Amino acid sequence: MTGNLDTILGDLSDKCKETLEYLQTELSRIRSGRANTALLEGVQVDYYGSTVPLQQLGLISAPEARLLTIQVYDAGAVDSIEKAIQQADLGLNASRDGSLIRVPIPALTEERRKEFVKKLHKIAEEGKVAVRNHRRDAIDTLKKQEKDKDISEDDLAKGKDEVQKVTDTYTQEVDKLLAEKEKEMMEV
Repeated sequence: MTGNLDTILGDLSDKCKETLEYLQTELSRIRSGRANTALLEGVQVDYYGSTVPLQQLGLISAPEARLLTIQVYDAGAVDSIEKAIQQADLGLNASRDGSLIRVPIPALTEERRKEFVKKLHKIAEEGKVAVRNHRRDAIDTLKKQEKDKDISEDDLAKGKDEVQKVTDTYTQEVDKLLAEKEKEMMEV
């Protein structure tokens, strides 16, 4: 039983780690009033008839606390990049200076902060749901093994407890990530 349980717990842990990494990426894309290059990671640009991630068209940097710059590799893409930033629904306005695009990060209003905090909570809840789904899958695997007589009822109960401990750990991690991002958002 121990080998099976270790494998199940290892798989559960791996899936939960992937969920946490995804959650971190999603949370970093929500602006907090500070310039962060991750804000533009999800922006897709229509570039000569195909959709391309913004990072592939220019070097994104944050030279100041409230400014992002994009040094565009191909001057022909400047218009498309500006348009993509406008359409990305980030509340940002780009301005060009030759092949350099400046994206000032305005201070967040109280209303906008509250909107973003709601969005943070929604994303965090999605992360928790994913962790719970991973827990359900692990418990289903244990139940199947018990049904197939590979493990005893006692092993099933012990396995469920172990799975719940792993789940609780990752749920707390989700809460921690949410609290850090919320604090960062309210500080600015």
